[in-house]
Order: sequence, then structure tokens, then C-alpha cells
Amino acid sequence: MSVTATDVAVLDDVPAPAAPSRARLRFLRGGKTRTGLLILAFFLVLAVIGPWIAPYDPDAMSDQLLQPPSAAHWFGTTHTGQDVLSQILVGTRGVLMVGFIAGVIATVLSVVIGVSAGFLGGAADELLSMLSNVFLVIPGLPLIIIIASFVEDTTDLLIAAVIALTSWAWGARVLRAQTLSLRRRDYVEAARATGESTWRVILFEVMPNLTAVIASGFVGTVIFAVLSEITLAFIGVADISHWNWGTVLFWAQSNQALAQGAWWWFVPAGLCIALLGTALALINFGIDEFVNPRLRTATGASRKVRMRVGFTPVARTGTPTPPGKPSKEHSA
Repeated sequence: MSVTATDVAVLDDVPAPAAPSRARLRFLRGGKTRTGLLILAFFLVLAVIGPWIAPYDPDAMSDQLLQPPSAAHWFGTTHTGQDVLSQILVGTRGVLMVGFIAGVIATVLSVVIGVSAGFLGGAADELLSMLSNVFLVIPGLPLIIIIASFVEDTTDLLIAAVIALTSWAWGARVLRAQTLSLRRRDYVEAARATGESTWRVILFEVMPNLTAVIASGFVGTVIFAVLSEITLAFIGVADISHWNWGTVLFWAQSNQALAQGAWWWFVPAGLCIALLGTALALINFGIDEFVNPRLRTATGASRKVRMRVGFTPVARTGTPTPPGKPSKEHSA
């Protein structure tokens, strides 16, 4: 049987393709992904049980003013004797709540508008693309500052909603571009030919191929929302009576903790912000490596095909041919 040289190559010690179940778990085998998920899980646990395990009331004052870390106060105290550890534990819930609520809302909007625009085309595409372009140029932080000046109680839910409404447009444009490249694929056309409805084709044929892009957009939105919430609290726009990591930094900066040498007042909050950002970034890197074969390392090392130099590559189908005898295989 002849073998075309452009179609086959000599594969040296190439293992068999991974089973489907193992391929689905390839994303979780990456070191970056596991590290990011573990750190994120730690903060999620703190967000749930933080107010219960806080050793003190974060608003309670005492006579132990600006005390460094000790057995009684692991993260030290503020200028009014408040326990910094309790403030960090209680504030974790607000930070993650804003991040994940904004991420979910923005992701749903980007998926609905972006995928619909890319798949439907025509007037619907023009209208939805125009809507995305309008929201793409709306600045999020200035809008929140303006809203906070008119609203007496700027809650975390309001901040999350504004962040989500001003950060979905970019993800929608990315999903629209990806959908445009998928809607003419053979399997999509086959589903249409069998009489499947438009929304069933979108849900079962197009959406599964956009899962990694959607997940990456969600993680990116969560990172942006968390940093925005902390920034707003740090500059005093958000309600400073509600504890989060930005509120801790706001009071530390307002009372000149750095000038007084009270490093324990702001360092723990800064480390928490850095660790959470690192965890989300590692998860995002893991998604990129899982999606892009050029970036795959620990999440699934690509199998290399080594070409022999000096002869036409052919496929091995049996035992090696002894010297002097013609080979049963020949290239076309």
C-alpha cells in the first residue's frame, strides 16, 4: 500500500493519544492551574467563614493602640486598638462578592450579545455590535464615582452591577469574532441541514467550542472587578463603613501608618490583594495553555514529531526490512 510522503512521518516512540477522560482533566494537571485554584479556594473559604472565625469585632476599639503582631493580635492593631486580622477576615467576603457577581453578570451579557451577533449576522449583528461599541467607551471608575456622589449608600451590589455593565463589551467583541469563525464549520452546517433550530445549534454546537474563551473572559473580569472595588474603597468612594481590603488600606493611609512605622496595618491587606491577583492570573494562564497548543507545557506537553534527514519519510507498518531486500512500503 502506498503512503503519501506529505501525509505521514516517522514517529519515534510516540505514545498513544490520551483517553477522552484524561484529556478533559488535562486542564487540572497544570501546576499553574492547581496553584491558582488552591489559593482561590483558600480565599473562598475565608469569605464564607471569615466573620465567624474573626477573633474580635473589627469595629471594636481597645486601649492597645498600634500594637505590633503578637499572640493576642496576630496582625497587630490600628491607632484605635482595632484588630487588623479581624478586619481582613471580615473584608474578604465583600471583595470576592463584588468580583464574582460582576464577573457573572458581565460574562452572561458578553455571551448573549457576542454569540448572538456573530451567529445571527445581518441587522441583528449590526445592532448588537453598535451596542457593544457604545458600552466599550464608557469608563467604569468615573461612572461609579459619579453614581456614588448621588447615592447615599454605595453598596457592594451596586458597585458590582456598575462594573459589570461597563466591562462586558470587550468580551462580547471577542466572542463575536470567534463565533464568526465557527458558524460556517462543517459540523454547524450539518446541524442546520438536519433541521436543528438556531438556538439549539448555538447551545450545542457553537457554545462548547467557546467554553475556554468564556472562562478566560470571566477570570479577567473578576480580576478587574476586585481591583476596581479595592481602588474605590482606597480613595474613599465606596462606603468605608463596610470592611474590605481597600477599606483597611484607606484607614492606614489616612492615619499615616507608613510614617508611624505600623507596617502590620497595611502589609497583610496588600499581601492578600497580591495573592488573590496571582491566583486568578495563574488560572487565566492555565486556561490559555489549555486552549493554545503553542503554550501547552505542564497542562499537556505537545508530542514532537522528529523527522529523519536524508530520505523521504514513510510510515512504519511492520517489522524492519532486512538489508538487501526491497521494502514493502514505498512513498507515492
